[in-house]
Amino acid sequence: MAKIHKNQSIVVSALLARTNFGRLLRRVEDERHSLVIEKRGVPRAILLSIHNYVRLAPPEPKVFTTIGEESKAKGTEALNSQQIDNIISAARHKKTKQK
Repeated sequence: MAKIHKNQSIVVSALLARTNFGRLLRRVEDERHSLVIEKRGVPRAILLSIHNYVRLAPPEPKVFTTIGEESKAKGTEALNSQQIDNIISAARHKKTKQK
């Protein structure tokens, strides 16, 4: 069964989370609690309301800003995931051939 800790976290087993996900999701959203999911008594994951996530999310580090600027300068900011996968595959293939 679900337990609520002092810090307002709801603690549930992975099985309970899986079988009651919709209900728990609504509860997290409505009550703005976090949901701690345990497996065999060990905390494995946390589900947060979007409100809490946005409140806790750190600002974008400067390194990501720099990478974004370099990507725009090289014209690679518009690549889709398939194109990125193809570039990675080609680079790995080239690296394997060099060995």
